Amino acid sequence: VQLQASGGGLVQPGGSLTLSCAASGRDASKYGTGWFRQVPGKEREFVSATTWSGRNSYYAEHVKGRFTISRDNDDNMVYLQMNSLKPEDTAVYYCAKPKAYGVDLTQEALYSYWGQGTLVTVSS
Repeated sequence: VQLQASGGGLVQPGGSLTLSCAASGRDASKYGTGWFRQVPGKEREFVSATTWSGRNSYYAEHVKGRFTISRDNDDNMVYLQMNSLKPEDTAVYYCAKPKAYGVDLTQEALYSYWGQGTLVTVSS
């Protein structure tokens, strides 16, 4: 599976941005998808994830109510709508996929495939 994250950029505090994750290759249409982020010098952290069906979604506490994850299985796309952005949301955002169903999608160690990351900068 190859993953391509896009949609990052510079946005003012309080603004919105939508990230996209395109999956391709064998098994691209399978399994759940997660978003993680990393600030230089810090460990990568979980942001949000959705199961393959889209029936279940998960969010880190610090993004609940502001971020929304969605997916389009026809096009193998997953989106992360980010609203009310704060400077502390500044990070490189990565999308990722495990290679099994039923895993704990909040656990980074259970993911097998990673995109290259897209930079989100929240600043005035």
